[in-house]
Amino acid sequence: MHEVNLLSNIGLAIVVATGFALLARAFKQPLLLAYLAAGIVLGPKIGFGLIEDEASITLISEIGLILLLFIIGLEIDLKKLLSAGRTLIISGISQFLICTALGIGFFVLLGFQLGGGRFDALYLAVAMALSSTMIVVKILYDKFELTTLPGRITLGILVFQDIWAILFLSLQPNLLSPGVSTILLSFVKGAGLVLFSLSVSRYLLAHVFSFIAKIPELLLITAVAWCFLISGIADEVGLSKEMGALVAGVSLSTFPYNIDVIAKVINIRDFFVTLFFVGLGLQIPVPTVSLLAYAAVASTFLVLTRFLSIFPVLHSMKNGLRASLIPSINLSQMSEFSLVIASLGLGFNHIDPQVVGILTFVFAITSVASTYMIQYNHEIQAKIAPVLRRIGLRDIDQQPAAGEGAKEQKEIVFLGFFREASSIFHEIESIRDGNGVPLKDKVLVVDFNPVVHCELTKRDVECIYGDISSVDTLMHAHFDYSKTLVCTIPDSVLRGITNERLLNLSRRLCPQARIIVTANTLQTALHLYRQGADFVFIPRIHSARFLAEIISHSLHEDLDRYRDEEMTHLMDRREVLD
Repeated sequence: MHEVNLLSNIGLAIVVATGFALLARAFKQPLLLAYLAAGIVLGPKIGFGLIEDEASITLISEIGLILLLFIIGLEIDLKKLLSAGRTLIISGISQFLICTALGIGFFVLLGFQLGGGRFDALYLAVAMALSSTMIVVKILYDKFELTTLPGRITLGILVFQDIWAILFLSLQPNLLSPGVSTILLSFVKGAGLVLFSLSVSRYLLAHVFSFIAKIPELLLITAVAWCFLISGIADEVGLSKEMGALVAGVSLSTFPYNIDVIAKVINIRDFFVTLFFVGLGLQIPVPTVSLLAYAAVASTFLVLTRFLSIFPVLHSMKNGLRASLIPSINLSQMSEFSLVIASLGLGFNHIDPQVVGILTFVFAITSVASTYMIQYNHEIQAKIAPVLRRIGLRDIDQQPAAGEGAKEQKEIVFLGFFREASSIFHEIESIRDGNGVPLKDKVLVVDFNPVVHCELTKRDVECIYGDISSVDTLMHAHFDYSKTLVCTIPDSVLRGITNERLLNLSRRLCPQARIIVTANTLQTALHLYRQGADFVFIPRIHSARFLAEIISHSLHEDLDRYRDEEMTHLMDRREVLD
């Protein structure tokens, strides 16, 4: 009879979770919120009591939790982490420590316990210090911002948060006896598990995976077996099974097969993870006024501490206001991993069930809010940056206003500088004009990426720190008499402006200039030509060398011939996809 109840409970949980997930998808909300809502509706505390045997769901969902942490470990690239720059390392280390320290002080002041066998304030602080990889990566990927400087900083901090989570998981089982020797023993056990896993992975598993690489189902079974083996060893030595799963994933992360393993495990994981969050929803207590008030206050505190722990560190390392603010905005939510840590803490009797309820509502509030905050991160940054300037915080440029005091009028102006521009500039560096003057000496770049600013300055290229989506920036750049204006960034990457708007603004500010813009599709390119563009760069068709030569020609001749040839060529193309 128990088996029948178990199957019916699992079936009911999956069906209701699917229904809520479809609603969440329709309203563009995180799916994890839907699974939590399903658990609340099905549970005995708030909902209809359709599932009363929480243990049956919890037992099955623990498998999903282990697989979830295994995949998180697989996605932590140790080689990239070790090669991370100074900015990523310092911000990744300091963010968690600052947030946790502020959190402990704040929640102790609110009356949460810390000591005497209870660790409510500590768990709240640690949970608030972690951000959601799932939410952040999904939205930044959709916005094509993962490879931008703020995107890379955001991802770097998320990876370091995972490392901090591993350390906390290693301490978690021994928090009730937190003597120096006990804590030291926990670190020794954790370090020993990591070294054992990495050693076996390097000297044994590398050969095993190479042997079975051509048998997909055996590759999957071996990877999952390794996950549960290390998870079991961790449990036997007094560490958490979840930490073991995370370490197992990290030890395989540098293998060339990790992407294939992730792709195969992720479908199994999703089934069990759904049950985990439904099970978590079953445990949420009836929300009282005080619980909701605590959740609202904690959510506000989380957003503020992200700013306090990230912005000052990045700004002090001369990353500029924009690149310092956007990661703070991107990371302003609580992680789903925080709910995992809280769930484990409840099992260890470290915290009151009310803490899990508070964190669940904080997760819901910040997940919904941050979805919109990340979507409009550039617009939010544009509102905050002027306020920070007024109180005396300077951007990385030392000019009183973007572009004021330019030494001389440059003939070529790059409006924005991303990967395509980098390749084109490389070609420009090898070109000289008829008088033997290097073409790069005639270039001015307008961009807000501090890395670009620093590198171009080293190469003696004049650079203005500014946002090309701002009309004020373009006006203060003083390129009134420049001969060629170039934007090589497609609309999919530009924020707050399009190539067509840049074309119109540039034509108004500098009527005599040849204007080169960029398009990803053939129809967009033709439209820009009809709007008056002298040349439209299509990255998938034109090479960087070709455009560098077009820019060189534009200094002493008009581009009408190239324009007519390109329009004819584009209209004659019959591609399958535009």
